[in-house]
Amino acid sequence: MRFMKIVLLAIAGLALTTGCVTTKKYEARLSDIDTLTAENTALSGKLQETEKSLTNEKASRETDVAKLVQEKEELIRTNELLMTANKDMNKSVAEISREKLNAIKDKDRIITELTQEKMNAIKERDRAIAEQKHSYDNLVSELTEEIKKGEIQVKQLKDKLTLTMVEKILFDSGKADIKVNGKKVLDRVAEILKNITDKQIKIEGHTDNVPIGATLAGKFPTNWELSTARATTVVRYLQEKGVSPAFLNAAGYSEYKPVESNETDEGKAKNRRIEIVLIPLDAENPPQQ
Repeated sequence: MRFMKIVLLAIAGLALTTGCVTTKKYEARLSDIDTLTAENTALSGKLQETEKSLTNEKASRETDVAKLVQEKEELIRTNELLMTANKDMNKSVAEISREKLNAIKDKDRIITELTQEKMNAIKERDRAIAEQKHSYDNLVSELTEEIKKGEIQVKQLKDKLTLTMVEKILFDSGKADIKVNGKKVLDRVAEILKNITDKQIKIEGHTDNVPIGATLAGKFPTNWELSTARATTVVRYLQEKGVSPAFLNAAGYSEYKPVESNETDEGKAKNRRIEIVLIPLDAENPPQQ
């Protein structure tokens, strides 16, 4: 700015020296110089303001750039974390898929095994039923005469086969010794039973509700002893005739499992009986051969 004033004064001095410039022109020149000086001053101020504004803008831009760089770095770190998480997730998905596939394979294997087991069980059941039916048919065929007389009944219910023999065919009243005709019947029954190796053969003794008389009380105090003794006698006889004792067992039920009312003589006669019951072997306690 000072330089500009010097230049202008020099020009004015030169004009005065030459004598070519009038006073009026000189004053006009001075006015122009003052105007230019003021404009120069204003322009210098604006320049300073502009420089300051640019400096501030630069600082702001640098701050923004620094923030953007920081954000970029954070985004890079976040991206790396996401890539690692994605990789782990893909690994987990793959492991879960393998586990799920293995679970499906295991389920299919179990279903196949269970289906096979069920089929085998059905086959075994059908075989057992067929064998039981065969035993039933043999008993009915062998004991036709006694069945017609009402002395023996043969019943089959699912996997249970029951041969019921009334007292008079096997025992005299109040006794546990098998009669001759009773042994003949048991001989025919034993021929069928000794070929059965997949069933329990339960011999059950039953009585009516008439108390034991005084003459027999010494040997059989109650119907419990009488029913048990009769069942045991039949078991021993069947064993002697070739039926495996591994499949035999005896039980006495006294008067407590009647099939008819004990109010009539006919009902009492039906309640005094021996039942030979064929049922499936106990899987937890198989017979010892």
